[in-house]
Amino acid sequence: MKITTTAALGAIALTTLAPESAAAQDAGSLSDLVGARAGQAEMSVTQRGFTYITGNVGRHNSKHTYWWNGRSKNCVHIVTRDGRYERITNASKSDCNQKSSSNGAAVAVGAVVGAAVIGALLGGHKKHHHDDDRHQDDYASEAQFDRGYNDGLHNMPYHNYDRGDAYANGYAAGVDQRRLNTQSHHGHGGYDRKARFKDLIGDRGPSARGALGDRGFVRVDRFGDDNTRYSIMWRERSQQCLQVTIADGRVYDIRDIGRHPKCR
Repeated sequence: MKITTTAALGAIALTTLAPESAAAQDAGSLSDLVGARAGQAEMSVTQRGFTYITGNVGRHNSKHTYWWNGRSKNCVHIVTRDGRYERITNASKSDCNQKSSSNGAAVAVGAVVGAAVIGALLGGHKKHHHDDDRHQDDYASEAQFDRGYNDGLHNMPYHNYDRGDAYANGYAAGVDQRRLNTQSHHGHGGYDRKARFKDLIGDRGPSARGALGDRGFVRVDRFGDDNTRYSIMWRERSQQCLQVTIADGRVYDIRDIGRHPKCR
């Protein structure tokens, strides 16, 4: 069969472009979706070869999801806030529960801590659980962060036997994630219906008070100064007495204090 020059050149071009196309399937290839509504944008993400792997709820009405592209072997991190894609960045393979293609953490830090590091790379925490939104380059510290994170997430006793910052920071991140995961729970057991309130942590003060009013709470007391203000909110039918702490205009904490002279 005779092959024309044009066909040959076309075949060469396709061969050359294929690896580049696969390599381009990363966060940059999804940048046009920033600002789009999540429900509509997810279809575009899957059409471009990405598969949803895992996700967490985050602070201030945010959601963190991780997507894997099997062709390019790339993991991306998508932050959704108020129903729209806010940020799309590259993530590590371990964030998508994939094995790293590097020489291995055990080689980097020694066989003694190799098993712990491998556990960290495949552990529960993701890059957004770090304050700087990135994993640590020191694999041993990353393993300690992951151990702390899982202890905090599962409400285990604080056990920082190395007295290291990595474990402490991981534990704090785990506790924070546990709070976010259970924010729909009112904090009481039994069979009586209670009103939710933990989901309002991080919201602006007026918005949170309005939401509590819609849920049947009335403000019975308030105190504080210009920097930090406290409101006591009472819901008679469920006997819930809340203390709402507002700092810098946002709800810093809401807790059911049980009793207050004006909660009656």
